Amino acid sequence: MIDKSPGYRTFTVLNTAFLALLAAACIMPMVHILAVAFSGKAAANANLVNFWPVDFTFEAFQKTFQNRNFVSALGISVYRTVLGTAIFLVLLVITSYPLSKDQRVFKGRSLYIWYFIITMLFSGGLVPSYILVLKLGLNNTIWALVLPGAVDVFSLILMLNFFRNTPKELEEAAHVDGASHFTTLVRVYLPLSLPAIATLSLFTMVGHWNSWFDGMIYNTKSEKYPLATLLQTIIVQQDFSKITMDPRSLADISNRTVKAAQIFIGALPILLVYPFLQKYFVKGVILGAVKE
Repeated sequence: MIDKSPGYRTFTVLNTAFLALLAAACIMPMVHILAVAFSGKAAANANLVNFWPVDFTFEAFQKTFQNRNFVSALGISVYRTVLGTAIFLVLLVITSYPLSKDQRVFKGRSLYIWYFIITMLFSGGLVPSYILVLKLGLNNTIWALVLPGAVDVFSLILMLNFFRNTPKELEEAAHVDGASHFTTLVRVYLPLSLPAIATLSLFTMVGHWNSWFDGMIYNTKSEKYPLATLLQTIIVQQDFSKITMDPRSLADISNRTVKAAQIFIGALPILLVYPFLQKYFVKGVILGAVKE
């Protein structure tokens, strides 16, 4: 066993303490939000809640799920995230696979890659994008939320580089056995690409779940809002017209506890998904970034 130097042990202690403080700084705000959500009206309004509920009650969560707009927005966000991630993965895989081939195999490969890269440098802008969505009749539909950003060029570059890192001998062996390009992609490349796919999928899910601006500009009806847009109008803009609860029931609880409950519910799905994909992060991103 190697004897660790005093400097190494000191660094380990300081590094551990720093990371512990950083983790606490990230976790404690969510703990406070949860404590407020489970607290009574008087304690929440008096700002007496820190990291433990005062006058414990489920009232805020009950009233939140009685809000028809909130439940509808939650369903739209789940639908958008699942549909948007599925479309993203299909387009990502079928686009990055041929672009990962050598110029001798796929003639014009460089031209197509530059076609995508140019979109990273220059964009049409917000107004042309809005006019395009409007003219296509996609406003007030789920497609306005998932199609404009269906192909992320940065993710495309990471994925095609990941494919290029796959040993060519595996593909050659599959072709010798009579496999087509599609069979090779499904049975050889995709199983080996799970780290990259899981990492990019999580980035996409988080992006769809937290996106609120497109839901605001492409939807003119509040019942079509995704959850992030609804929370932005209620919490940031203080527009309580989106709350459909009985005003008499609101007299029994605090707006602060309702907001806290909504914020926690909005963050919970991503918090549940993240631990299952965390182990793929480093491997998925690094392997797709080491080769040009």
